[in-house]
Amino acid sequence: MILPGDDPRARARALQCLQDGALVGLPTETVYGLAADACNDAAVARIFAAKGRPADHPLIVHVADAQAAHAFAAEVPDFAAALMQAFWPGPLTLILPRRAGVAEAAAGGQPTVGLRCPDHPVAQALLQACRAAQPPMSGLAAPSANLFGRVSPTRAAHVQEEFGPDLLVLDGGPCQVGIESTIVDCTRGLPVLLRPGVLTPERLSAACGQKVLLKEELPSQMGQGPKASGTLESHYAPRARVRLVDQAALGQSDAAPAQSAGRLALYARQLPPAGAGRLLRRMPDTPQAAAHDLFAALRELDAAGATDIWVEQPPPGSDWDGVRDRLSRAAAR
Repeated sequence: MILPGDDPRARARALQCLQDGALVGLPTETVYGLAADACNDAAVARIFAAKGRPADHPLIVHVADAQAAHAFAAEVPDFAAALMQAFWPGPLTLILPRRAGVAEAAAGGQPTVGLRCPDHPVAQALLQACRAAQPPMSGLAAPSANLFGRVSPTRAAHVQEEFGPDLLVLDGGPCQVGIESTIVDCTRGLPVLLRPGVLTPERLSAACGQKVLLKEELPSQMGQGPKASGTLESHYAPRARVRLVDQAALGQSDAAPAQSAGRLALYARQLPPAGAGRLLRRMPDTPQAAAHDLFAALRELDAAGATDIWVEQPPPGSDWDGVRDRLSRAAAR
């Protein structure tokens, strides 16, 4: 069922579900999450089962503030604390060494844990209520509220479409950011970007006072590092096949072979003239607006019957890296 997230009675009902070990659909500024008490291993197992997610693929734990991170993190390096100060609450996840015996199931059995402080009034109100509960809940494990590998939800109705009417979903309106958080690994003595988002490496570096490295910039002897959410090659995929194309290919889409096998959709900043049988949707011009629109657009084209979705390649630049990353993984299926 979908209940208004700004209703204290609905949040109290959601809190009771979490205390009972059940799952709750939770709005954040990035995407909607499928939440459970991060320290209740049985409840966390229900997240993995509901999503069809491998149990060794770690979840992100959501906390109310930077102080609450210490319930899960064994250590917070100075540069990580600076990132918290600059971007929490907000769309930033930090991978930190995990306290022994805490949130092991949520961390996929790894010695590290991903932590985020969401910037959404409904999520914040529920996290504060969790902290004040008896016994208190220090944080909520909350991966995206969708089946594993599929398009993330940015509206309460998307969550209900995935999991049916029995799941309690707090409605917080459309997600403001629209793609998942930027993830920075803070376990190797220096910050390493594991998943791009709307926070660029340049902004992150300026905030923490040292360069945030890309994975390909690391010396080989530093190893692979920890696993992180949403970093598998194939992810975020609609039912339709996604293909990244340039403007030349979009202009030739009338003769595309896909049309003989199904219905072709085009999602681009510069759309060609309407053609018979094609679905057209314009991609916004700015990376922030494109991120906000992306997952809802893919879901709508799926629902309209598209069997193939051709998406115009995002332009170069770190501002577009988050959108580019999600589209590349969606097209890898």
